Amino acid sequence: MRSARQRYRWGLGALALAAFGVAACSGEAPTRFYTLVRPTPVAPLAAGQAAFALDVQPVRVPAQVNQPELVVRQGNGEVALVETRRWIAPLPDEVRGALVAELGAALGAQDVSQVAPPPGVPVYRVLVDVQRLDAQLAASVRLDAVWTVLDVSAPGALKARWTCSTRVTAPVGAGYDALVDGAQTGLARLAADIAGVVETAQRDRAAVRCPG
Repeated sequence: MRSARQRYRWGLGALALAAFGVAACSGEAPTRFYTLVRPTPVAPLAAGQAAFALDVQPVRVPAQVNQPELVVRQGNGEVALVETRRWIAPLPDEVRGALVAELGAALGAQDVSQVAPPPGVPVYRVLVDVQRLDAQLAASVRLDAVWTVLDVSAPGALKARWTCSTRVTAPVGAGYDALVDGAQTGLARLAADIAGVVETAQRDRAAVRCPG
């Protein structure tokens, strides 16, 4: 049996350990969450204003960066997962969400990938394969993507597809916020390239050319 003095000392020791644990936890850096969807895309148009609709399919991203944490390049072959900086949703969903927002703002078109499109409305399906997404602090964010626009609503022989590529290197300042801004800039450029092809296809399919 413990004496009263032993129980008292044991209680003090337990309290000290608990206080140390609380202090250690409070000293940890808080986790911050990021999105690739910009708060206000440039020149927003009302959704549904266009005489056509979009069908933006799930986006493919490289396995190396498809992580909950931000993946930052450290050198030629070294990368780091930043535990305290995370995406608010899976990265493929973040990329797709950003593209849907940017395309909707640029074209005034609704994304009908999850619903039936209005009858008689042309539908352009968008497929995006992000092949490279490199981020380096206080340096740049590089985005390489191959993408296809398909006129899926045209009958038979009139169906058409256009496959193009976009490469963007966005310089960034110091800090993780700047890194996310750079990724948003790259996706905005990608969306602008896609929007240009869709607009031209709707006006004159024979005039469609890949950007650049």
